[in-house]
Amino acid sequence: MFYSFIRVLVRIILWVVNGRPHITHKDRLPKGTYILVGPHRTWFDPIYYALAASPRKFSFMTKKELFNNPFIRFVLNHANAYPVDRDHPGPSAIKTPVKLLKQGELSTIIFPSGTRHSSEMKGGATVIAKLAGVPLVPTVYQGPLTFMSLFSRKRVKISFGEPIYIDRKFKTDDAGQQQIDQQMQAAFDVLDNELDPTFHYVDPNQKLHDEYQKKQASEKNQEEQDAERLAKIRKPTVKK
Repeated sequence: MFYSFIRVLVRIILWVVNGRPHITHKDRLPKGTYILVGPHRTWFDPIYYALAASPRKFSFMTKKELFNNPFIRFVLNHANAYPVDRDHPGPSAIKTPVKLLKQGELSTIIFPSGTRHSSEMKGGATVIAKLAGVPLVPTVYQGPLTFMSLFSRKRVKISFGEPIYIDRKFKTDDAGQQQIDQQMQAAFDVLDNELDPTFHYVDPNQKLHDEYQKKQASEKNQEEQDAERLAKIRKPTVKK
């Protein structure tokens, strides 16, 4: 009840502020539950995704810091959101959405990059889709990137891609994950090009974007060093 009320209220507010969004390929959405996946471009793109895919209802993976405020926590809890520690995600980051999806009432929205300031994909969505037995549906948002810019009346565009089905026997190792990542990215590129061939996303907070890039580069370098050390330890010694 609360979710339906909020959805109607938010739809009216966004219509007054920005007008009616342009939605394409809604016919591609599966009848059962699914996972909407897309590049995270603004804090309100999940709201537009959920509105564009209605009447289907959604659960939301939300950073745990937002639950610190009592009022926001109340709204999030009643809007089917659940907290996730983005830096140190525990088992619940997988178990909670899988459980909700299997119940058959709520689909969910996941951004493979995990943040608006990175384009590097993570494997959570693929694992969740496989365990829950639901497809991934590529989605893109084009439009204003800050709340104030919504008042510019620049039209919001949402497009849905063809569902990506993950077989239960599919291996979600590095090679398998790379295959799905490439498939998702290719779908994002096609959808963006269909909406606007000249479209190019630029993070409005370039400082945070650069910080995330440095952090990811450092983590990747550390992983490579750890892998090299492990390989040396495991390398058999040759007796002379």
